[in-house]
Amino acid sequence: MRALSKVEESRLKILTKNSVSLALIEPTETGLKKSIMDATRPIRTYLKERNFHDFTLQPQGEQNKVINDCLFYEDFKIHKIKVSLYRPITKSGDPRIWIYKLKQFCNSNDLIALIVFGGSLHAFNLTQLDIELLLKSEILSPIRELINEVNAKENEIATELLTKLRVIAGQGFVKSEVNSDTGIGRTLELMLGIKMNSSKTPDYKGIELKSFRDSRNNRKGLFGKTPNWELSKFKSRVEILDNFGYWEEGVFRLYNTIRATGRNAQGLILRIEEEKDWLLENSDRKEIGDFLVWELETLRKALLKKHKETFWISAESKIIDNNEHFLFKEIEHTKNPMVDKFEILIETGAITIDYPIKRMPNGQVKDKGCNFKLKANCLDLLFPPSEHYKLINKQ
Repeated sequence: MRALSKVEESRLKILTKNSVSLALIEPTETGLKKSIMDATRPIRTYLKERNFHDFTLQPQGEQNKVINDCLFYEDFKIHKIKVSLYRPITKSGDPRIWIYKLKQFCNSNDLIALIVFGGSLHAFNLTQLDIELLLKSEILSPIRELINEVNAKENEIATELLTKLRVIAGQGFVKSEVNSDTGIGRTLELMLGIKMNSSKTPDYKGIELKSFRDSRNNRKGLFGKTPNWELSKFKSRVEILDNFGYWEEGVFRLYNTIRATGRNAQGLILRIEEEKDWLLENSDRKEIGDFLVWELETLRKALLKKHKETFWISAESKIIDNNEHFLFKEIEHTKNPMVDKFEILIETGAITIDYPIKRMPNGQVKDKGCNFKLKANCLDLLFPPSEHYKLINKQ
């Protein structure tokens, strides 16, 4: 696909801001003449994820062609047409898609936006349709109705959660469930009716909750991910503790932050192995060298799964009657992390890894996992522009 023009890019940003997820297709001159377009991987993935059509389950041949309804949008019109999805007998049956009467609505190399919503396929010419003007117009247009409906549906859970958090904030300072660093998260989850669990899935109906004390300039936890022990030289974190641990206050421990911009006190550093698409942890001890391996594609998937949508909730903390209390104040609402920035943020030190490990007096090793963290105030480097909400009025 060709590069977006500035106008197309601007229109795409408006749609993204309105929570509209879509796929783009570029009809070529030959494609328009022959009434045929390749269903590229992004289109196939989008249609499958939205439960509209799965090309992997479709046999080849004209007799297996699927024809569905399609709505094509112009300024103040909707055209009810058809879309065909099929795999030809020729070659390996490369997936094809065709929007009927498309030649009436576009020129070659225009970009056509495809949106699956409400079980139907909606399409419009991103190159020609002035999205911004239609959204601002006093006359209600079909495309504005569609965008508003998609936005409301996509933000339904977020709106519900925001309402609950405002009720919690309205109660003022609430007592922490436990006097520990984890108290803020446990307190918030309890007030939202979320049971404690070790699940790696998002906390509230698909939305991840990350709460933090606003008086601390702490890094933000992204996710935990164990190395690939089969690819790694070391086969457990016990082995890491034995090699790099130290005694502190009578406990043998390793409370460690590792970054790519310089070695820490234990001589450890992160580095990217581009050819293998790996993240490695390396020791300055020659007999050890590279000893842990994470596959970067696994880390990208973990980031997308954990933070598809996240509420980053800040709270004021104070001690009342020897117990910590929290006043939940603000939210930063992020969506769809830019995974292509992940390696860059590792290499520049914005993303680091922590692993707190210690051996108890009875010999048992306590391990809280390998935790990927983002430097404070760097959310805008990893996520598209976010929404900010105040939970309380300023005193």
